[in-house]
Amino acid sequence: MAPFLCGGGYSSEAWSYILALKTKLEKNPFFRLRIEQHGDLESIEFWEGLPDEMKKLAFELYQTECAMNETIVVCHSEPGAWYPALFQTLPCPPTGYGEFKYVVGRTMFETDRVNPEHVRRCNQMDSVWVPTDFHVSTFVQSGVDPSKVVKIVQPVDLEFFDPLKYEPLDIASLGTLVLGSTDMNTSQKKQFVFLSVFKWEYRKGWDVLLQSYLKEFSGVNGVALCLLTNPYHSDRNFGNKIVEFVEDSDLERPVSGWAPIYVIDTHIPQTDLPRLYKAASAFVLPSRGEGWGRPLVEAMAMSLPVIATNWSGPTEYLRGGNSYPLPVDRMTEVMEGPFKGHLWAEPSIDKLRILMRHVMCNPEEAKTKGMQAREDMINRFSPEVVEGILADRIQGILDKLV
Repeated sequence: MAPFLCGGGYSSEAWSYILALKTKLEKNPFFRLRIEQHGDLESIEFWEGLPDEMKKLAFELYQTECAMNETIVVCHSEPGAWYPALFQTLPCPPTGYGEFKYVVGRTMFETDRVNPEHVRRCNQMDSVWVPTDFHVSTFVQSGVDPSKVVKIVQPVDLEFFDPLKYEPLDIASLGTLVLGSTDMNTSQKKQFVFLSVFKWEYRKGWDVLLQSYLKEFSGVNGVALCLLTNPYHSDRNFGNKIVEFVEDSDLERPVSGWAPIYVIDTHIPQTDLPRLYKAASAFVLPSRGEGWGRPLVEAMAMSLPVIATNWSGPTEYLRGGNSYPLPVDRMTEVMEGPFKGHLWAEPSIDKLRILMRHVMCNPEEAKTKGMQAREDMINRFSPEVVEGILADRIQGILDKLV
């Protein structure tokens, strides 16, 4: 049970697990898999943008029948959606815990701790799967029973995210230029394009990215910043938000003008996402905290050089040989929302400036790191590797229940 029809992190991660388990389904006739929508609102745009083979698989798995007393239920969502749900959704498990063989909570968190209510919900599960060593540590330190916490890493579809299969999208025609200007005589191929993909919230560090980029580059540097973003408890006026942020900041407009910033706020179908990554020269995300960082591993699978904050979930796969880990200046307190009082990272604006300039000026080194990033994804996070981990874990559960 997961937000299969929603888009976003939990949705894409749930799909990656399902695709990884396809091999198990084909090899073992005694193993059956059913999926059910849970945890968030459905998005018609996301569903229509899925590849046809995924839609076909979704219909097949949704129609699979499972006897409740023979079923392991995996609740792939944030704990507030677990039974009884704290908001309007089909809870997981749908009828409580007693009717099922075994109930797993698969979840993650972006701060330094788990709140007490979520700890309580984790401890009522038979097992809690988290994607990284970071989460094992924070969940146990917050009070989740250590015997229940299991690391199951996240797969990335390396056949789908394969840079050799795609031609790049035309970012200039797809996005809206919200700051700076573009020399029409300069082809996009000559421009160094920094890409970032995120939902518009403070946690994602868009303010850090804008400050670093606009302080380091100007209109004559042959660069562009492309932001693929969508609302998160906000309206869609991202261009206005960026202009207002710049006007309210201490940023000084360069003599040669601002370096250009493009915003893409329309839906990009899943089938076109690899082409977007293909259009970029580097990927950058100075987030204050990530559960996993789905766009980061997708960019790495596409052999892009990646700059990302060296804290929380991404520490599972970022290293000096395959990326540009961004140092953290300090930890800061979450100031509002349900996780007020938690801590997360404050990525370094100055060091991000240095890294962005370095990646631009050292293309061969960046290319080498991008190639190593894809190799690391293949060796550690391919569907085949994670399918083995998942299958062993599920088999271990079944063996104990027999």
